[in-house]
Amino acid sequence: MTLRFGTDGVRGAANTELTPELALSLGRAAARTLGGGPWLVGRDTRLSGPLLAAAFTAGLASEGASSVDLGVLPTPGVAYLAAADQLPGAVISASHNPFGDNGIKLFAVGGLKLDDATEDRLEAELEALEAEGIPGSPARPGGPLVGSLRAAPDAWERYAHHLEGAVLEGRRLPGLKVVLDCAHGAASVVAPRVLAELGAGVTVLHADPDGTNINDGCGSTHPEALQKAVVARGADVGLAFDGDADRVLAVDASGALVDGDQLIALLALDLQGRGLLRDDTVAVTVMTNLGFRQAMARAGIRVLDTPVGDRHVLAALAEGGLALGGEQSGHIVLRDWATTGDGLLAGLFVLDTMARTGRSLAELAAVMDRLPQVMVNVRLPRRDPDLLDRLALDVSRAEIALAGRGRVLVRPSGTEPVVRVMVEAPTAAEAQAVADELASAARAAASPPTP
Repeated sequence: MTLRFGTDGVRGAANTELTPELALSLGRAAARTLGGGPWLVGRDTRLSGPLLAAAFTAGLASEGASSVDLGVLPTPGVAYLAAADQLPGAVISASHNPFGDNGIKLFAVGGLKLDDATEDRLEAELEALEAEGIPGSPARPGGPLVGSLRAAPDAWERYAHHLEGAVLEGRRLPGLKVVLDCAHGAASVVAPRVLAELGAGVTVLHADPDGTNINDGCGSTHPEALQKAVVARGADVGLAFDGDADRVLAVDASGALVDGDQLIALLALDLQGRGLLRDDTVAVTVMTNLGFRQAMARAGIRVLDTPVGDRHVLAALAEGGLALGGEQSGHIVLRDWATTGDGLLAGLFVLDTMARTGRSLAELAAVMDRLPQVMVNVRLPRRDPDLLDRLALDVSRAEIALAGRGRVLVRPSGTEPVVRVMVEAPTAAEAQAVADELASAARAAASPPTP
Protein backbone atom coordinates (compact mmCIF):
# COMPACT_ATOMS: atom_id res chain seq x y z
CA MET A 1 0.00 0.00 0.00
CA THR A 2 1.61 3.29 -1.10
CA LEU A 3 -0.75 5.63 0.78
CA ARG A 4 -0.94 5.84 4.55
CA PHE A 5 -3.44 7.44 6.91
CA GLY A 6 -2.75 11.12 7.45
CA THR A 7 -4.47 13.60 9.72
CA ASP A 8 -7.75 13.13 7.85
CA GLY A 9 -7.88 9.67 6.27
CA VAL A 10 -6.24 8.51 3.06
CA ARG A 11 -5.64 11.07 0.32
CA GLY A 12 -3.83 11.12 -3.02
CA ALA A 13 -4.13 11.55 -6.78
CA ALA A 14 -7.31 9.76 -7.85
CA ASN A 15 -6.88 6.57 -9.89
CA THR A 16 -3.07 6.73 -9.81
CA GLU A 17 -2.23 6.90 -6.11
CA LEU A 18 -5.67 6.42 -4.62
CA THR A 19 -6.71 3.61 -6.95
CA PRO A 20 -10.00 1.69 -7.08
CA GLU A 21 -8.05 -1.39 -6.02
CA LEU A 22 -6.88 0.43 -2.89
CA ALA A 23 -10.39 1.75 -2.24
CA LEU A 24 -11.78 -1.78 -2.53
CA SER A 25 -9.17 -3.10 -0.09
CA LEU A 26 -9.91 -0.23 2.29
CA GLY A 27 -13.60 -1.12 2.17
CA ARG A 28 -12.77 -4.70 3.09
CA ALA A 29 -10.42 -3.59 5.87
CA ALA A 30 -13.00 -1.12 7.19
CA ALA A 31 -15.67 -3.82 7.39
CA ARG A 32 -13.30 -6.13 9.24
CA THR A 33 -12.07 -3.43 11.62
CA LEU A 34 -15.08 -1.19 12.23
CA GLY A 35 -17.94 -3.61 11.77
CA GLY A 36 -20.55 -4.67 9.28
CA GLY A 37 -22.65 -1.54 9.31
CA PRO A 38 -24.74 -0.83 7.38
CA TRP A 39 -22.28 1.86 6.32
CA LEU A 40 -23.25 5.39 5.30
CA VAL A 41 -21.20 6.52 2.29
CA GLY A 42 -21.23 10.09 0.93
CA ARG A 43 -18.99 12.04 -1.42
CA ASP A 44 -18.20 15.47 -2.77
CA THR A 45 -18.53 16.50 -6.42
CA ARG A 46 -15.20 15.28 -7.86
CA LEU A 47 -15.18 13.39 -11.14
CA SER A 48 -13.52 10.43 -9.43
CA GLY A 49 -16.05 10.28 -6.60
CA PRO A 50 -18.43 7.68 -8.10
CA LEU A 51 -15.48 5.49 -9.14
CA LEU A 52 -13.95 5.38 -5.67
CA ALA A 53 -17.30 5.16 -3.89
CA ALA A 54 -18.23 2.13 -6.04
CA ALA A 55 -14.90 0.45 -5.27
CA PHE A 56 -15.13 1.18 -1.54
CA THR A 57 -18.71 -0.11 -1.24
CA ALA A 58 -17.74 -3.18 -3.28
CA GLY A 59 -15.07 -3.87 -0.69
CA LEU A 60 -17.62 -3.54 2.08
CA ALA A 61 -20.05 -5.85 0.26
CA SER A 62 -17.37 -8.48 -0.30
CA GLU A 63 -17.00 -8.73 3.47
CA GLY A 64 -20.76 -8.98 3.98
CA ALA A 65 -21.28 -5.33 4.98
CA SER A 66 -24.18 -3.43 3.44
CA SER A 67 -23.98 0.27 2.64
CA VAL A 68 -26.27 3.24 2.10
CA ASP A 69 -25.39 5.62 -0.74
CA LEU A 70 -25.95 9.17 0.55
CA GLY A 71 -24.85 10.73 -2.75
CA VAL A 72 -23.27 14.19 -2.70
CA LEU A 73 -23.33 15.40 0.89
CA PRO A 74 -21.00 17.51 3.04
CA THR A 75 -18.62 15.57 5.26
CA PRO A 76 -20.35 16.89 8.41
CA GLY A 77 -23.67 15.74 6.94
CA VAL A 78 -22.36 12.19 6.78
CA ALA A 79 -21.03 12.52 10.32
CA TYR A 80 -24.40 13.81 11.55
CA LEU A 81 -26.32 10.91 10.00
CA ALA A 82 -23.78 8.43 11.38
CA ALA A 83 -24.34 9.93 14.84
CA ALA A 84 -28.12 10.03 14.48
CA ASP A 85 -28.34 6.43 13.24
CA GLN A 86 -25.39 5.08 15.30
CA LEU A 87 -23.66 3.69 12.22
CA PRO A 88 -20.16 3.92 10.74
CA GLY A 89 -19.61 6.24 7.79
CA ALA A 90 -17.25 7.10 4.97
CA VAL A 91 -16.76 10.18 2.82
CA ILE A 92 -15.07 10.16 -0.57
CA SER A 93 -13.47 13.61 -0.60
CA ALA A 94 -10.15 15.46 -0.66
CA SER A 95 -11.62 18.51 1.06
CA HIS A 96 -9.94 21.71 -0.23
CA ASN A 97 -7.53 19.92 -2.62
CA PRO A 98 -7.75 20.29 -6.43
CA PHE A 99 -10.22 18.06 -8.27
CA GLY A 100 -7.58 15.56 -9.41
CA ASP A 101 -7.02 14.48 -5.82
CA ASN A 102 -9.43 12.46 -3.78
CA GLY A 103 -9.56 10.82 -0.39
CA ILE A 104 -11.45 8.47 1.88
CA LYS A 105 -12.36 9.63 5.37
CA LEU A 106 -13.82 7.12 7.80
CA PHE A 107 -16.07 7.66 10.81
CA ALA A 108 -16.52 5.13 13.57
CA VAL A 109 -20.01 4.29 14.79
CA GLY A 110 -21.65 7.52 15.93
CA GLY A 111 -19.84 9.81 13.47
CA LEU A 112 -16.59 9.93 15.45
CA LYS A 113 -13.18 10.33 13.86
CA LEU A 114 -10.87 7.34 14.18
CA ASP A 115 -8.22 7.28 16.85
CA ASP A 116 -4.61 6.33 16.17
CA ALA A 117 -5.03 2.77 17.42
CA THR A 118 -7.95 2.12 15.05
CA GLU A 119 -6.02 3.56 12.11
CA ASP A 120 -3.11 1.29 12.98
CA ARG A 121 -5.44 -1.72 12.91
CA LEU A 122 -6.81 -0.60 9.54
CA GLU A 123 -3.33 -0.30 8.07
CA ALA A 124 -2.41 -3.73 9.41
CA GLU A 125 -5.57 -5.16 7.84
CA LEU A 126 -4.71 -3.51 4.51
CA GLU A 127 -1.24 -5.02 4.58
CA ALA A 128 -2.73 -8.43 5.29
CA LEU A 129 -5.08 -8.04 2.32
CA GLU A 130 -2.17 -7.10 0.06
CA ALA A 131 -0.37 -10.24 1.16
CA GLU A 132 -3.52 -12.27 0.52
CA GLY A 133 -3.58 -11.12 -3.10
CA ILE A 134 -6.43 -10.71 -5.59
CA PRO A 135 -7.82 -14.26 -5.86
CA GLY A 136 -10.98 -14.97 -3.92
CA SER A 137 -10.91 -16.37 -0.43
CA PRO A 138 -13.16 -19.19 0.73
CA ALA A 139 -13.56 -17.24 3.97
CA ARG A 140 -15.57 -14.53 2.25
CA PRO A 141 -19.34 -14.62 2.58
CA GLY A 142 -21.36 -15.87 -0.35
CA GLY A 143 -24.97 -16.19 -1.42
CA PRO A 144 -27.36 -14.11 0.68
CA LEU A 145 -24.52 -13.02 2.99
CA VAL A 146 -22.97 -10.70 0.39
CA GLY A 147 -23.46 -7.05 1.33
CA SER A 148 -26.05 -4.90 -0.43
CA LEU A 149 -26.28 -1.26 -1.48
CA ARG A 150 -29.28 1.06 -1.32
CA ALA A 151 -29.81 4.77 -1.90
CA ALA A 152 -30.97 7.40 0.62
CA PRO A 153 -32.50 10.25 -1.40
CA ASP A 154 -33.60 12.06 1.77
CA ALA A 155 -30.08 12.33 3.22
CA TRP A 156 -29.54 16.03 2.48
CA GLU A 157 -33.02 16.91 3.80
CA ARG A 158 -32.37 15.14 7.11
CA TYR A 159 -29.11 17.05 7.44
CA ALA A 160 -30.83 20.33 6.54
CA HIS A 161 -33.53 19.82 9.19
CA HIS A 162 -30.84 19.09 11.76
CA LEU A 163 -29.05 22.36 10.93
CA GLU A 164 -32.20 24.44 11.13
CA GLY A 165 -33.23 22.93 14.45
CA ALA A 166 -29.79 22.93 16.07
CA VAL A 167 -28.99 26.55 15.36
CA LEU A 168 -32.12 28.61 15.23
CA GLU A 169 -34.60 26.78 17.48
CA GLY A 170 -37.52 28.29 15.62
CA ARG A 171 -35.85 31.61 14.78
CA ARG A 172 -35.41 32.76 11.19
CA LEU A 173 -33.13 35.09 9.27
CA PRO A 174 -35.53 37.50 7.54
CA GLY A 175 -33.96 40.45 5.77
CA LEU A 176 -30.39 39.19 6.08
CA LYS A 177 -28.64 39.41 2.70
CA VAL A 178 -26.10 36.59 2.32
CA VAL A 179 -23.75 35.60 -0.49
CA LEU A 180 -22.68 31.95 -0.49
CA ASP A 181 -19.57 30.57 -2.20
CA CYS A 182 -20.12 26.81 -2.40
CA ALA A 183 -16.77 26.03 -4.10
CA HIS A 184 -18.63 23.89 -6.68
CA GLY A 185 -18.56 21.31 -3.90
CA ALA A 186 -20.73 19.34 -1.53
CA ALA A 187 -22.55 22.40 -0.15
CA SER A 188 -23.87 23.39 -3.57
CA VAL A 189 -27.38 22.01 -3.00
CA VAL A 190 -27.93 22.01 0.73
CA ALA A 191 -26.47 25.41 1.73
CA PRO A 192 -28.58 27.63 -0.59
CA ARG A 193 -31.75 25.69 0.24
CA VAL A 194 -31.24 25.93 4.00
CA LEU A 195 -30.58 29.68 3.89
CA ALA A 196 -33.53 30.34 1.60
CA GLU A 197 -35.81 28.24 3.82
CA LEU A 198 -34.77 30.36 6.79
CA GLY A 199 -35.84 33.55 5.06
CA ALA A 200 -32.45 35.00 4.13
CA GLY A 201 -31.94 36.74 0.82
CA VAL A 202 -29.40 34.44 -0.86
CA THR A 203 -27.01 35.01 -3.73
CA VAL A 204 -25.15 31.87 -4.74
CA LEU A 205 -21.69 31.66 -6.29
CA HIS A 206 -19.87 28.60 -7.58
CA ALA A 207 -22.63 26.04 -7.12
CA ASP A 208 -22.49 24.40 -10.56
CA PRO A 209 -20.17 21.41 -10.12
CA ASP A 210 -19.03 19.63 -13.25
CA GLY A 211 -16.66 17.19 -11.58
CA THR A 212 -13.53 19.21 -12.36
CA ASN A 213 -14.20 22.70 -11.00
CA ILE A 214 -14.36 21.95 -7.27
CA ASN A 215 -12.20 24.48 -5.33
CA ASP A 216 -11.00 25.95 -8.64
CA GLY A 217 -10.34 29.61 -7.84
CA CYS A 218 -13.25 29.70 -5.41
CA GLY A 219 -14.39 28.67 -1.96
CA SER A 220 -12.60 29.16 1.33
CA THR A 221 -9.14 28.83 -0.24
CA HIS A 222 -9.90 31.55 -2.84
CA PRO A 223 -12.45 33.99 -1.36
CA GLU A 224 -11.60 36.92 -3.67
CA ALA A 225 -14.71 36.56 -5.85
CA LEU A 226 -16.90 36.35 -2.77
CA GLN A 227 -15.36 39.51 -1.33
CA LYS A 228 -16.15 41.41 -4.54
CA ALA A 229 -19.68 40.00 -4.76
CA VAL A 230 -20.59 40.97 -1.19
CA VAL A 231 -19.63 44.59 -1.85
CA ALA A 232 -21.16 44.73 -5.34
CA ARG A 233 -24.52 43.38 -4.14
CA GLY A 234 -24.66 45.36 -0.91
CA ALA A 235 -24.90 42.14 1.09
CA ASP A 236 -24.60 41.91 4.86
CA VAL A 237 -22.27 38.93 4.86
CA GLY A 238 -20.64 36.26 2.73
CA LEU A 239 -19.82 32.65 3.60
CA ALA A 240 -17.19 30.58 1.77
CA PHE A 241 -17.03 26.79 2.14
CA ASP A 242 -14.40 24.33 1.01
CA GLY A 243 -15.08 21.33 -1.23
CA ASP A 244 -16.60 19.10 1.44
CA ALA A 245 -18.02 21.98 3.51
CA ASP A 246 -16.32 21.15 6.79
CA ARG A 247 -14.72 24.62 6.80
CA VAL A 248 -16.09 28.14 6.52
CA LEU A 249 -14.63 31.63 6.23
CA ALA A 250 -16.73 34.79 6.20
CA VAL A 251 -16.70 38.19 4.53
CA ASP A 252 -18.17 41.31 6.13
CA ALA A 253 -20.20 43.98 4.35
CA SER A 254 -17.05 45.95 3.45
CA GLY A 255 -15.52 42.92 1.74
CA ALA A 256 -13.01 42.22 4.53
CA LEU A 257 -12.19 38.58 5.17
CA VAL A 258 -13.08 37.18 8.60
CA ASP A 259 -10.98 34.09 9.32
CA GLY A 260 -11.52 31.09 11.56
CA ASP A 261 -9.88 32.69 14.60
CA GLN A 262 -12.21 35.67 14.42
CA LEU A 263 -15.29 33.49 13.89
CA ILE A 264 -14.39 31.30 16.87
CA ALA A 265 -13.83 34.42 18.97
CA LEU A 266 -17.24 35.93 18.24
CA LEU A 267 -18.95 32.56 18.70
CA ALA A 268 -17.18 32.04 22.02
CA LEU A 269 -18.46 35.36 23.34
CA ASP A 270 -21.99 34.68 22.11
CA LEU A 271 -22.08 31.18 23.61
CA GLN A 272 -20.62 32.52 26.86
CA GLY A 273 -23.33 35.17 27.02
CA ARG A 274 -26.01 32.52 26.57
CA GLY A 275 -24.50 30.19 29.17
CA LEU A 276 -23.56 27.61 26.51
CA LEU A 277 -19.76 27.83 26.66
CA ARG A 278 -19.04 25.10 29.17
CA ASP A 279 -16.30 25.87 31.68
CA ASP A 280 -15.80 29.18 29.84
CA THR A 281 -13.16 27.37 27.78
CA VAL A 282 -12.42 27.12 24.06
CA ALA A 283 -9.99 24.67 22.41
CA VAL A 284 -7.76 25.89 19.56
CA THR A 285 -4.42 24.93 18.03
CA VAL A 286 -1.04 26.47 18.80
CA MET A 287 -1.28 28.33 15.47
CA THR A 288 -4.21 30.43 16.65
CA ASN A 289 -3.46 34.14 16.54
CA LEU A 290 -2.26 35.95 19.66
CA GLY A 291 -5.04 38.51 19.16
CA PHE A 292 -7.54 35.71 19.78
CA ARG A 293 -5.84 34.81 23.05
CA GLN A 294 -5.84 38.43 24.17
CA ALA A 295 -9.54 38.81 23.37
CA MET A 296 -10.42 35.63 25.27
CA ALA A 297 -8.38 36.78 28.28
CA ARG A 298 -10.32 40.06 28.35
CA ALA A 299 -13.57 38.09 28.36
CA GLY A 300 -12.46 35.68 31.07
CA ILE A 301 -12.43 32.73 28.67
CA ARG A 302 -9.72 30.11 29.06
CA VAL A 303 -7.86 29.02 25.90
CA LEU A 304 -6.88 25.36 25.72
CA ASP A 305 -4.03 24.81 23.23
CA THR A 306 -3.73 21.65 21.13
CA PRO A 307 -1.28 20.50 18.46
CA VAL A 308 -2.11 21.44 14.86
CA GLY A 309 -4.90 19.36 13.35
CA ASP A 310 -8.63 19.16 13.89
CA ARG A 311 -8.40 15.68 15.40
CA HIS A 312 -6.47 17.16 18.33
CA VAL A 313 -9.12 19.83 18.79
CA LEU A 314 -11.84 17.18 18.72
CA ALA A 315 -9.98 15.07 21.28
CA ALA A 316 -9.61 18.06 23.61
CA LEU A 317 -13.30 18.91 23.31
CA ALA A 318 -14.32 15.33 24.04
CA GLU A 319 -11.93 14.94 26.96
CA GLY A 320 -12.97 18.21 28.59
CA GLY A 321 -16.66 18.06 27.69
CA LEU A 322 -16.24 21.42 25.95
CA ALA A 323 -18.57 23.05 23.44
CA LEU A 324 -16.38 25.05 21.03
CA GLY A 325 -13.05 24.73 19.28
CA GLY A 326 -11.40 25.01 15.92
CA GLU A 327 -8.66 26.26 13.65
CA GLN A 328 -7.69 29.43 11.84
CA SER A 329 -8.54 27.71 8.53
CA GLY A 330 -12.24 27.83 9.40
CA HIS A 331 -12.56 24.28 10.66
CA ILE A 332 -14.94 25.05 13.56
CA VAL A 333 -16.36 22.42 15.89
CA LEU A 334 -19.55 23.07 17.85
CA ARG A 335 -19.39 19.86 19.83
CA ASP A 336 -22.87 20.01 21.37
CA TRP A 337 -24.36 20.00 17.87
CA ALA A 338 -21.84 18.10 15.72
CA THR A 339 -19.19 15.40 16.04
CA THR A 340 -16.81 17.12 13.63
CA GLY A 341 -16.12 20.47 12.02
CA ASP A 342 -19.15 21.77 10.11
CA GLY A 343 -18.83 24.85 7.91
CA LEU A 344 -22.54 25.29 7.31
CA LEU A 345 -23.42 24.81 10.98
CA ALA A 346 -20.78 27.35 12.07
CA GLY A 347 -21.91 29.76 9.37
CA LEU A 348 -25.50 29.53 10.56
CA PHE A 349 -24.40 30.21 14.14
CA VAL A 350 -22.67 33.37 12.91
CA LEU A 351 -25.74 34.50 10.95
CA ASP A 352 -27.98 33.79 13.93
CA THR A 353 -25.70 35.86 16.16
CA MET A 354 -25.97 38.76 13.71
CA ALA A 355 -29.75 38.45 13.52
CA ARG A 356 -30.28 38.19 17.30
CA THR A 357 -27.93 41.00 18.27
CA GLY A 358 -28.60 43.33 15.34
CA ARG A 359 -24.84 43.79 15.01
CA SER A 360 -22.88 43.57 11.78
CA LEU A 361 -20.23 40.94 11.22
CA ALA A 362 -17.56 43.65 11.31
CA GLU A 363 -18.75 44.74 14.77
CA LEU A 364 -18.82 41.17 16.07
CA ALA A 365 -15.40 40.30 14.61
CA ALA A 366 -13.87 43.45 16.12
CA VAL A 367 -13.76 41.63 19.45
CA MET A 368 -10.21 40.63 18.47
CA ASP A 369 -7.39 42.49 16.80
CA ARG A 370 -5.58 40.09 14.52
CA LEU A 371 -1.83 40.47 14.83
CA PRO A 372 0.21 40.10 11.61
CA GLN A 373 1.39 36.51 11.38
CA VAL A 374 4.32 35.33 9.23
CA MET A 375 5.15 31.69 8.52
CA VAL A 376 8.49 30.56 7.06
CA ASN A 377 9.14 26.90 6.20
CA VAL A 378 12.80 25.90 6.45
CA ARG A 379 13.65 22.75 4.51
CA LEU A 380 16.38 20.68 6.10
CA PRO A 381 18.85 18.24 4.53
CA ARG A 382 17.29 15.51 6.69
CA ARG A 383 15.07 15.03 9.75
CA ASP A 384 16.90 16.51 12.73
CA PRO A 385 15.28 15.71 16.10
CA ASP A 386 17.84 17.78 18.05
CA LEU A 387 17.55 20.96 15.98
CA LEU A 388 15.06 22.66 18.30
CA ASP A 389 17.45 22.22 21.22
CA ARG A 390 20.21 23.96 19.24
CA LEU A 391 17.78 26.79 18.38
CA ALA A 392 16.59 27.30 21.95
CA LEU A 393 18.77 30.36 22.60
CA ASP A 394 17.75 32.07 19.33
CA VAL A 395 14.07 31.42 20.07
CA SER A 396 14.47 32.72 23.62
CA ARG A 397 16.02 35.97 22.36
CA ALA A 398 13.17 36.48 19.90
CA GLU A 399 10.58 35.83 22.60
CA ILE A 400 12.24 38.34 24.92
CA ALA A 401 12.28 40.95 22.13
CA LEU A 402 8.56 40.42 21.52
CA ALA A 403 7.54 39.95 25.17
CA GLY A 404 3.96 41.14 25.63
CA ARG A 405 3.78 42.31 22.01
CA GLY A 406 4.00 39.13 19.94
CA ARG A 407 4.60 35.40 19.85
CA VAL A 408 7.09 32.90 18.41
CA LEU A 409 6.42 29.27 17.56
CA VAL A 410 9.04 26.98 16.02
CA ARG A 411 7.96 23.42 15.36
CA PRO A 412 9.11 20.53 13.16
CA SER A 413 6.83 19.06 10.51
CA GLY A 414 5.51 15.66 11.43
CA THR A 415 5.84 14.28 7.90
CA GLU A 416 8.84 15.88 6.18
CA PRO A 417 12.28 17.39 6.95
CA VAL A 418 10.91 20.90 7.49
CA VAL A 419 10.92 23.29 10.43
CA ARG A 420 8.04 25.78 10.52
CA VAL A 421 8.80 29.20 11.97
CA MET A 422 5.76 31.27 12.93
CA VAL A 423 6.06 34.81 14.29
CA GLU A 424 3.35 37.26 15.34
CA ALA A 425 4.20 40.91 15.99
CA PRO A 426 2.52 44.33 16.06
CA THR A 427 3.56 44.97 12.43
CA ALA A 428 4.04 42.67 9.47
CA ALA A 429 7.53 44.08 8.91
CA GLU A 430 8.66 43.20 12.42
CA ALA A 431 7.11 39.74 12.21
CA GLN A 432 8.85 39.10 8.88
CA ALA A 433 12.21 40.32 10.22
CA VAL A 434 12.07 38.08 13.29
CA ALA A 435 10.91 35.10 11.24
CA ASP A 436 13.72 35.59 8.73
CA GLU A 437 16.30 35.76 11.55
CA LEU A 438 15.03 32.53 13.08
CA ALA A 439 14.87 30.83 9.68
CA SER A 440 18.50 31.80 9.04
CA ALA A 441 19.47 30.45 12.44
CA ALA A 442 17.67 27.19 11.69
CA ARG A 443 19.46 26.79 8.35
CA ALA A 444 22.82 27.46 9.99
CA ALA A 445 22.12 25.06 12.83
CA ALA A 446 21.05 22.36 10.38
CA SER A 447 24.01 22.77 8.02
CA PRO A 448 26.50 19.89 8.09
CA PRO A 449 29.80 20.80 9.79
CA THR A 450 32.60 21.99 7.51
CA PRO A 451 35.38 19.35 7.30
